Amino acid sequence: MRDVVILGSTGSIGVQALEVIASNPSLFRVVGISSAGSNPELVIAQAKQFKVSHVGVVNNADLVRTALPGVTVIDGANASTEIAAINCDVVVNGITGSIGLGPTLAALDAGNTLALANKESLVAGGDLVMSRAREHQIIPVDSEHSAIFQSALAGKKSEIKKIVLTASGGAFRDRSNLDRITVEDALKHPTWSMGAVVTINSATLVNKGLEIIEAHYLFGLPYSDIEAVIHPQSVVHSLVEFNDGSTIAQASPPNMKGAIAYAMNWPDRLNKSTAPIDWSIPHTWSFAPINAKQFPSIDLARHCGEVGGGLPAIFNAANEAAVAAFISKKLEFKSIVGVIAGVVADLEKDSPKTLRDLSDVSALEDDARTRAQAHLLRLAP
Repeated sequence: MRDVVILGSTGSIGVQALEVIASNPSLFRVVGISSAGSNPELVIAQAKQFKVSHVGVVNNADLVRTALPGVTVIDGANASTEIAAINCDVVVNGITGSIGLGPTLAALDAGNTLALANKESLVAGGDLVMSRAREHQIIPVDSEHSAIFQSALAGKKSEIKKIVLTASGGAFRDRSNLDRITVEDALKHPTWSMGAVVTINSATLVNKGLEIIEAHYLFGLPYSDIEAVIHPQSVVHSLVEFNDGSTIAQASPPNMKGAIAYAMNWPDRLNKSTAPIDWSIPHTWSFAPINAKQFPSIDLARHCGEVGGGLPAIFNAANEAAVAAFISKKLEFKSIVGVIAGVVADLEKDSPKTLRDLSDVSALEDDARTRAQAHLLRLAP
């Protein structure tokens, strides 16, 4: 029986992780959950269903506390960080955004295995995170990085020549004119069902840029050995090329439960965690290089990663500000990456080469968001 903490329990990853646990009650026990608290009814229902002892929320704490007598309810901005530090076997970090960095560090410092879906932890604070993690303490949940993690087991690390991330291409992979894109348009992902921010990041391919930086930290490879390709079917989740010319891939239908279950139950596979590929019907899988002119976010993210230091955190925070503005209809979709590029250009010269602690990251993010607001004011539709 593994004791599990779920951070971001009401989000897409958190809900699916709890579904995996509900299907395997003899293997997992939920000891803590956390969320922003914007959906208190769901938090309460989850806490009751899984009989958790600790709940963390930022908002609506009094409502949650009243509904859950006998449960320790932690509130405030650091609630998820405190929940992540509970002694357990696995912490699933399903939080979206760089606010997930603090809980990531707390889980690692507590000695818990971290099933990491919060890619922004590594983008904003990769050096901090990896300096605290022991070998195999972080098991990736992103489908691409889970695929690389699994495929890399086919050989020695010294034998890996290249890793290749696959990208669906998002909602607009076949559309060259990005004028008058609505939020509803951007949320119509062709293959995946995800949260709003991740879905919009997929449409700009910023998500793939973040994943390239994440892969650099997770697998210790230089950026020159990390590629990304368009794979519209989203069945081959990523590939590892070895020095003998062999390429090993992990494939399964586009469903996150397989990657979630693998991370929570590692090193053992969980029986029937997701449906397999149906080989009784024909399949066509295609791959194509990414058009850098159509998706400039990839080269921008790679540049920020190669410069390192505080620049990836600046890239990520600027994107969070731009996406929030788009969702609130204060920015056109086609201007999202332009805002990010503008903020990066403004702050790159003074960006620190090393990050000492979480406060350094927070300060950089504050600067990036402030600078992003200046760009947003000039671009407001």
